[in-house]
Amino acid sequence: MPTSKAVLLIGGPSKGTRFRPLSLDVPKPLFSVGGRPIIWHSLVALSHVEGLNEVLLVGFYDESVINPFVKEAARDFPNLNIRYLREFQSLGTAGGLYHYRDIISKGNPDQIFVLHSDIVCGWPLAELQKFHGTHRGVGTVMAVKVPREEVTKFGCIVIDPQTSQARHYVEKPEEPLSDSVNAGLYLFDAALLFSSIRDAMEAKVARSAEDPESSSDEQLRLEQDVLSPLASTGKLYAYQTTSPWVQIKSAASAIPANALILASYKTTNPSLLRRRSPTILAKSRADYSKKKGPEIVEPCFIHEDAQIDDTAKIGPNVSIGSGVKIGYGCRVKESIILDDTTLDKNSCVLYSIIGENCKIAPWARVEGAPLVGDKQSIAILGKDVSVLKEVHIRSCIVLPSKNLSRSAKNEVLL
Repeated sequence: MPTSKAVLLIGGPSKGTRFRPLSLDVPKPLFSVGGRPIIWHSLVALSHVEGLNEVLLVGFYDESVINPFVKEAARDFPNLNIRYLREFQSLGTAGGLYHYRDIISKGNPDQIFVLHSDIVCGWPLAELQKFHGTHRGVGTVMAVKVPREEVTKFGCIVIDPQTSQARHYVEKPEEPLSDSVNAGLYLFDAALLFSSIRDAMEAKVARSAEDPESSSDEQLRLEQDVLSPLASTGKLYAYQTTSPWVQIKSAASAIPANALILASYKTTNPSLLRRRSPTILAKSRADYSKKKGPEIVEPCFIHEDAQIDDTAKIGPNVSIGSGVKIGYGCRVKESIILDDTTLDKNSCVLYSIIGENCKIAPWARVEGAPLVGDKQSIAILGKDVSVLKEVHIRSCIVLPSKNLSRSAKNEVLL
């Protein structure tokens, strides 16, 4: 069995707004999906890879933001040595890898897993590793099929059906070249990865010298600068998987990602459900022997100290955080309710993300619609938002610390 390490690319603060307002209070990699931070689920998958005992988080968030998570993860995954390597500036996905090449290569691992932190899937790492062992290329990229109208949003791969070689790779092409796209999960031969990045770096410097205006970007990107040239040499292979897959690009995509995580818990992480049972909530077992309790439509994650009235109906695909209070007659479906939020009697939350410490008044309704493509259709409330009595908020994005006294539809409420 080959020895391996893993690198989680977590990025850092940026000017991008796709995950706002949720990223105003917590970095996207630490946003709670299925009751735990997004990157925690990648660590679960990596902890089951035989011969892998070290995971390095590479990004440019401040250490004070990431290190508390690293300490908690160390307790959850005692078989993994988890470290955070902070870039002094945004170096790009390949630039960060190359900058820390000596640390990543320490111990001479045979293989290096590289994962983007915003990916939620079935993590078929054993299958990927088995496939990687069948060829002598530099690396293997996990590929998934998407509808052709969505191909241009991802890295498009043309795969040789006979050899599984990635013959052509284009990041976000103007026209779809195939229906196979980069899933953001890779396995590289450790001895060849950094030489390939070095070659890409030298090629970029040479292009910049010839035409300074053609390459003003100092970042070195794994996809555009490394994978694309590798594909043209036949040294990049693609492992095509049918595993369910979601990329958390926008805040709205956290809802299908949440559903995917919850659906996987019974097989991938049953201990979490046993420890934080969605049926034995804040009340004692004796209370539940006398009462029916709330109606729970699985799958759901409900924190052990959440309080839910017996008359409420929760689920499916709902995650409820710590300190949440859900009152008489409430209905919650296909949603994420973050810590310390209160839903008063007969309120309703559907296809929505409710931020921390929000208050939904009696008979109020916060409602979105199922996400189609990347169209923003769910409702998102930032932190400390109050929705007053009988107000209906539909498919809106609401920034933090707002008091909503009127109904609204398809608006950004600043």
